[in-house]
Amino acid sequence: MPHPQGSATQGEPLLATLRELKDRTGLSLAALAARTPYSKSAWHRYLTGTKRPPRPAVEALSRLAGADPVAVLALWAAAESPPAPLPPPPREKGRPRPRWLPLWVLALLGTAAAVAAAVTVAGRQGAPAPAGQGLVAVPHCHARSCQGELPDASVCARDAQTRSTVTGAGYDVRLRWSPTCGTAWSEVRVRSAQAREVSVRAGQDVLSARYPADDATGIASPMLAVPSALGVEACAAVGGRVACTGLDVEPAAPE
Repeated sequence: MPHPQGSATQGEPLLATLRELKDRTGLSLAALAARTPYSKSAWHRYLTGTKRPPRPAVEALSRLAGADPVAVLALWAAAESPPAPLPPPPREKGRPRPRWLPLWVLALLGTAAAVAAAVTVAGRQGAPAPAGQGLVAVPHCHARSCQGELPDASVCARDAQTRSTVTGAGYDVRLRWSPTCGTAWSEVRVRSAQAREVSVRAGQDVLSARYPADDATGIASPMLAVPSALGVEACAAVGGRVACTGLDVEPAAPE
């Protein structure tokens, strides 16, 4: 999908990278809104350059696209830096003298170019940036700071455990829990293209997400901050049918 072009600014490398990442995900703006805490209109502003995206939005888009968030955040930080004014060259007769840039400007430009190249190479190979060009992705939230976020965008799904499962008519519902993030959520796996609503409940706290039938990758509800999966209920409604599963008693440890 073509994107409107803005004027060249210091944030142009970041804007071009965000557009490339969005195209790499294959997701519409509505699908991005369903997977992140940001609305469809917010993503439109971020991707057209009318509003600077917040750091968590850049991280979420990077992870959805399978890119190294650290590399993209370097562009995000560089776009926030003020432009470097260049002094006018001295006017004197004879051979013109060279025009020098301050060393910190050269370093900034070199970093931005290297990061953009790393992101592009990673995207073409379908894998994160090579080792040594970024850090291992770690969850950017914990407990209450994760409340309402999606597990993939926050990397909480990396160490997730399936604590309970139920099989419905053409789909499975799973209660998932991340020890690192201290969160639980619901996942649904459908065996045909169907619209679905996924929800998770703990006491009076209920969070849900709706996915259209043409969204093949939307499987998770937002996360609830809980110390364990005990007492949490995961549900999914598919084709007018509802299936729920929960964990009322922690399983006994093996002897």
